[in-house]
Amino acid sequence: MFKNKTILITGGTGSFGKAVLEKFIDTDIKEIRIFSRDEKKQHDLRVKLNNSKIKFYIGDIRNIESLNIAMLGVDYVFQAAALKQVPSCEFFPMEATLTNVLGTDNVIKSAVKNKVKKIICLSTDKAAYPINAMGISKALMEKVAIGFSRNIIDNSTKICVTRYGNVMASRGSVIPFFIEQIKSGKPITITNPEMTRFLMSLDEAVELVLYAFKNGNQGDLFIQKSQASTIQDLVIALKEMFKASNPIKIIGTRHGEKIYETLCTSEEMRKSKETANYYIVPADNRDLNYEKYFKEGSVKKNIEDYNSHNTYRLSVDEIKKKLLSLDYVKDKLKK
Repeated sequence: MFKNKTILITGGTGSFGKAVLEKFIDTDIKEIRIFSRDEKKQHDLRVKLNNSKIKFYIGDIRNIESLNIAMLGVDYVFQAAALKQVPSCEFFPMEATLTNVLGTDNVIKSAVKNKVKKIICLSTDKAAYPINAMGISKALMEKVAIGFSRNIIDNSTKICVTRYGNVMASRGSVIPFFIEQIKSGKPITITNPEMTRFLMSLDEAVELVLYAFKNGNQGDLFIQKSQASTIQDLVIALKEMFKASNPIKIIGTRHGEKIYETLCTSEEMRKSKETANYYIVPADNRDLNYEKYFKEGSVKKNIEDYNSHNTYRLSVDEIKKKLLSLDYVKDKLKK
């Protein structure tokens, strides 16, 4: 579907954008546009890849005019630009709102104006039952995207959302942080040993978005089924892999953190369609005239949500195997 097409990746110098580049750079795609506000990262990526298929655009999704320039002639959009760090969003919630909510609204408006065929907005497990500013802003981002999708009558631009858990070894994530502590001989700091998190690779994150591009209907939410582990087991796996003897120091839960994350809420599970690897939640396209939709009948049985406590939990050996699939970890083991 991407043959001779132009795609735009907002936040394209981040971990996800680089993974998409690796996926498409040697295919028959026409052009990949990287949109971000960090000229240093764009320069480094330009020098590293040196490929005429890649075009770079300096801009900020908070500024719709910069988006309109980058969006001209684009067929598909990956909306990956976001503020993602839980503690920083907790201290600066308006900044999270400006980027994650209003910025995404700008991306969608620009995509629709420029007749983009499909846009996929990337979300996070923290948007399900959100308790922190990052999760709340991402939850509202999902609502903005799905709400906008209801008003596109002719389906000229399709809007879908993907939601997934922690991407292993992505920028700012815990695995590089733990490895740095191990290599520097420092104590490994754990917030809560029993805390669980979904674990997925960048390749799995990209595959989820590609699946949504190929199969998404207007307003669909795609959720990746993922395995999980406790933070303690993740640290044990890393210590064994690096033959490390660093002590473990428990520092307590940080601002806005949950003990476990939810990928699909109970309410979403009730109406979701399930495949081998995904849950697909269709948009609720009723209008505000609720009396048209009222009907008597039995209430659906409550369904448990899908979270990192009740999904398949990886053993230490299984975590090590998954870690060894990551180029980042393999590179660090060589050094």
